[in-house]
Amino acid sequence: MLVKEIDATELASRLQAGDDIALIDIRSEAEVAQGMIPGSEHLAMHLIPLRQQDLPRDKDIVLYCRSGARSYHACNFLRQQGIDNVLNLRGGIIGWARLGLEIAAPPAARANAF
Repeated sequence: MLVKEIDATELASRLQAGDDIALIDIRSEAEVAQGMIPGSEHLAMHLIPLRQQDLPRDKDIVLYCRSGARSYHACNFLRQQGIDNVLNLRGGIIGWARLGLEIAAPPAARANAF
């Protein structure tokens, strides 16, 4: 089962075009404290099995981590569970930052949308 991927350039273009995408940061709280891709929600990787039923089925879900490795495995897990609208951000937030794309401070009081 192949994991679908998207690169930072394509993701930035889709977000700028107003595409309705669920962007989910699966990193740890400590990593998230260093900054997030604007518009993303935090759902720590270890919570994915518990919260998978809350993920939207009507739009693309892009998962990202630091480098793209953990989010790749999370996408693979979700695809095995029958959720096939997930994409991995190839290169993770590192790839995003290398292109000079915006990284925002996480909200101070964050309530998970999931």
